[in-house]
Amino acid sequence: MVGRQASLIWSRLDGVDLLRGLAICLVLMNHVNMRLLGAEVSYTQGLPRQLVSSLVWNGQFGVQIFFVISGFLITSTTLRRWGSVSAVNVGDFYRLRFARIAPLMLLVFAILSLLHFAHVKEFVVSQKTGGLGRALAAALTFRVNVLEARSGYLPANWDVLWSLSVEEMFYLCFPLACRVFRRTSFLSGLLFVFVVLGPFARAQAFNHNPIWREYSYLGGMDGIALGCLTALLSAKARFSGMTLRVLGATGMTMLVSVLGFSIRVESLGLGRAGLDMTVLALGVCLLLIAVAQTRWQAPTLLRPLARAGGLSYEIYLTHVFVVLSLFHIFLSMNNPVRAVPAMFLAVLLLSGLLGALISRVYSEPMNRWFRTRWVKDAVRDGFALKTETIAKRATAVPL
Repeated sequence: MVGRQASLIWSRLDGVDLLRGLAICLVLMNHVNMRLLGAEVSYTQGLPRQLVSSLVWNGQFGVQIFFVISGFLITSTTLRRWGSVSAVNVGDFYRLRFARIAPLMLLVFAILSLLHFAHVKEFVVSQKTGGLGRALAAALTFRVNVLEARSGYLPANWDVLWSLSVEEMFYLCFPLACRVFRRTSFLSGLLFVFVVLGPFARAQAFNHNPIWREYSYLGGMDGIALGCLTALLSAKARFSGMTLRVLGATGMTMLVSVLGFSIRVESLGLGRAGLDMTVLALGVCLLLIAVAQTRWQAPTLLRPLARAGGLSYEIYLTHVFVVLSLFHIFLSMNNPVRAVPAMFLAVLLLSGLLGALISRVYSEPMNRWFRTRWVKDAVRDGFALKTETIAKRATAVPL
């Protein structure tokens, strides 16, 4: 019975991976689009405006989906590992986060530094933004978003680190808040404050810096906080099958409304008020409750997208290398518009393959190595890792 319960606890959730797969695709499509626009390739002529917006302009929404899922998973993991948020082992929490995040991040920093010193055009951090030293310092202290808001955008591979700055700053404080507030009701109240402040941080009326509107801490932490609250609710309350179907349908409707009808949403003023991200996050939260409690399984057709979601961290940190490489090939072909669809598909496929390779040969082995040597509760964590390895179907991305 214990083995069966552990297997259920530690097995992956298809619905979560599918949402992450959708999010990483939105980010990749947006970054290819930005390259094409920079080269003045008019590839969207004749296409419906909303279709273009939904396919290639939803990268920021993709990051918001990541934030919500991250909050949900880290809180769920805390509950299943320590039993309650108040019992979290702060040291082990930080060690586990380091084991998952740091190895690949530090490798990427090393590669980017070498490319900077080699004067590869797309990787040189200009003195205008403070140079390489300042970029490294900002990345290591989770302040890339602050640096860009003050000095302008960094090269693309550095720019993607803004979301990790938001996320890791939140998790720097999360276990401390759990120990200080202890009671779930008090912690929930603090998380709710972040939810309320998020739209104000994104609203044009309260934030006149366009970069900071997108990259601010509070503007992203409301999504993480909503994910945390969703995990606390899902752990406490069990919903009926009918209720879960209603929650799932409502969440899907909210998700489709924001992603599929973004122009209409913007015309209603939700974007200017910073509320479009809130609506999207709430929709994702409802879907998370539904897929977590029903343990919904993805159909075969959607398994590749779910697998990409399981590799989302690796893909996110390395996909710009693929985007830039394929874009140079595209430029060498004199920007043929007919090749644009193939480039989008190639970026999605090759980024996924690169992420899978990195996960298998580097980030996952390093993650396991650090965990087995650093986590104090070795018996529990060792059992969890063994169970997780048995339960996973294709690949594992520990939190």
